[in-house]
Amino acid sequence: MKEEEINKLTEKIIGLAIKVHKTLGPGFVEKIYEKALVYEFKKASIDFQSQLQLKIKYEELEIGNQKVDFIVEDTVLLELKSASRLIPVFESQLLSYLKASGKKVGLLLNFGRKRMEIRRMVNRL
Repeated sequence: MKEEEINKLTEKIIGLAIKVHKTLGPGFVEKIYEKALVYEFKKASIDFQSQLQLKIKYEELEIGNQKVDFIVEDTVLLELKSASRLIPVFESQLLSYLKASGKKVGLLLNFGRKRMEIRRMVNRL
């Protein structure tokens, strides 16, 4: 997917996430926002996988699995939070997920505040 298409996709994802946040407000657990996003993605005919297991490797050794919240259009990795604020470890987590998945772009969305927090991160591969 070209950079322009990725930018349009991330804008669309953010728009739907903001709609979910405005409708539900802060204060719910991540799973609630996840289910609302699934509904919105389906309505918008956006292809996605949720709760996908990534295989984590160390050199040639597969050492475990890690669940990610969403991979959208096989391009954008989406990690949801419902926290009082985003902390640096959440950004490190998203970057690690991007590296493990081989995806280039990720969004970190925090639904836990009065105004939704959004971080867009790029894996330089």
